[in-house]
Amino acid sequence: MTSNDRDPSVGVGPQARWDGPDMGGSRSFSSSPQAPRWTPEQAGHGRGPRREEEEHKPRLSAWQEGIVLVVLAVLVAVVVKALFVQAFYIPSESMEPGLQGGPSVATDDRVLVEKPSYWLSGTPQRGDVVVFSDPGSWLGVDESAGPDNIIGQGLAVIGLYPEGGHLVKRVIGVPGDVIECCDKQGRLIVNGVPIDEPYARPSETKCGRPNKEGECFGPMPGSRHWEVGPVPEGSLFVMGDNRANSADSTVHMCTANETDCALVPWVPEENVVGKVVALGWPLDRAKWIHRPKSFEDVPSQ
Repeated sequence: MTSNDRDPSVGVGPQARWDGPDMGGSRSFSSSPQAPRWTPEQAGHGRGPRREEEEHKPRLSAWQEGIVLVVLAVLVAVVVKALFVQAFYIPSESMEPGLQGGPSVATDDRVLVEKPSYWLSGTPQRGDVVVFSDPGSWLGVDESAGPDNIIGQGLAVIGLYPEGGHLVKRVIGVPGDVIECCDKQGRLIVNGVPIDEPYARPSETKCGRPNKEGECFGPMPGSRHWEVGPVPEGSLFVMGDNRANSADSTVHMCTANETDCALVPWVPEENVVGKVVALGWPLDRAKWIHRPKSFEDVPSQ
């Protein structure tokens, strides 16, 4: 086959191109074949069914997207509350001076409680400030009540508003511990070790032995000196930091001279919601809350 027999549509070597009169009527050459040029109309005929399906796929309107986002936010908040962090308020003066609440202050403190610390094998430790559900008539009717309006109840469900029926106290004794009030300086004694508690507010009544020499960090109605324990397995002994004004384990225990007493001072560990890690409100008092070093030298029993 000669070069004259080749298909004229296949370019071999430089190709001539006529630029037309608008370009001066000159003839130019190109060393490569020219790609076909498609008009918009021709390109439209080449669209496949997939392209057409994507163009016709229904999209959510702005208000529908808003509803979806709100639902997702609520679900995330519920999961966070159930597994990680929850807000609570301080309903009374029992944790002063560190945490404030009750009629003596304008706004009850709001605290954040984290839950993962006590997952699996983790348990509350001495010195932890914990939130727990009422173990049995420790709270009055007003203190047990939660939010009294729909908005507050809704926010409580998702963890953005504190619930009722809970108490905030400090862990003093864990399973096996023996707690005693008090040494001659009025300090609590845990497993034979006196505890210095700079975070607590002592009673004005002195109870240091033998001559009531010191402030009392462990009072109880009807008895200035007491001993309790060992703390049963799976239980805690708790006290408020405001030692003269706290309905805690000391109020719910039987003294040595009581023969007919059915009070129970222990808080079941399963009632504990979590550990207080921060004071979040009011903002001018916001701070992190850590376990004190006061109990580091206390031996386990």
